[in-house]
Amino acid sequence: MLVAMTEQAQRGRQRRRGEELEAALLEAAWQELVEVGYARLTMESVAVRAKTGVAVLYRRWPNKDDLVIAAIHYYGNTHPVEIPDTGSLRDDMIALLSVASAARVSFVAIITAAFSGLLSSTGLTPAQVREKVTADRPTWSADIFARAHERGEIDLDCIPPAVLTMPFDLMRHDMLMTYKPIPPERVLTIVDDLFMPLVARQTARHGHLRR
Repeated sequence: MLVAMTEQAQRGRQRRRGEELEAALLEAAWQELVEVGYARLTMESVAVRAKTGVAVLYRRWPNKDDLVIAAIHYYGNTHPVEIPDTGSLRDDMIALLSVASAARVSFVAIITAAFSGLLSSTGLTPAQVREKVTADRPTWSADIFARAHERGEIDLDCIPPAVLTMPFDLMRHDMLMTYKPIPPERVLTIVDDLFMPLVARQTARHGHLRR
C-alpha cells in the first residue's frame, strides 16, 4: 500500500510541467520565506518543500536572490487587492487604502524582513533592490485614476507622478512603522487633507492656464 502511494506521488510530481511546475516552485519558495525567513531559506530547502530536485530550481533561477524576488512577485500577482469602483475618486481612494493596508500588512512585513538579506547578498543599493522587488507589480491605482480622469474629476496630463503615488508611499511608510493596517482616521487624513487638495489644485491650475 505504502509503495503504491509513493509511486503515485512520484508520478504526480513527474506530471508537473511548465506553468504548473513553476507555480508550485514559487509557492514553495514563498512559504519557505514566510516560515524560516530569507537567511535560512536555501535552494535545497525550497526543493524539498516543493518535492522536486534542486536542479529544477537552478534551471529557472540561477541563485537564491532571483528565486526570492520571483516568489515575492508571484505572491503579489496571485493575491491581488480588490480595486473599488464607488463612482468618485475620493471614495475610491479611501476604500483602496483601507483594503490594501489590511490585505498587505503581513506581505510588507515579510518583504521588509527579506530586504536586508537581499541588500547584503546582491550588493545593490536600497533603491535598486526596491526596483527589483516592485518590478512588474500591478498598479492598484491605474483604473481608479483613469476613471476619475474620464469623469472629469482630475486631469492626469497635469498631475505630477509624485502626487499620484504619495498616498501609497504614506501607506507603506505607516505599515512599516507599525506592522499594522493604517487606521481609518489616518486614511481620511491622507485622502482628505493631502491627496484630494493636491490633485484638485493641479487640475484647477491646469484648466486655468488652458483658458
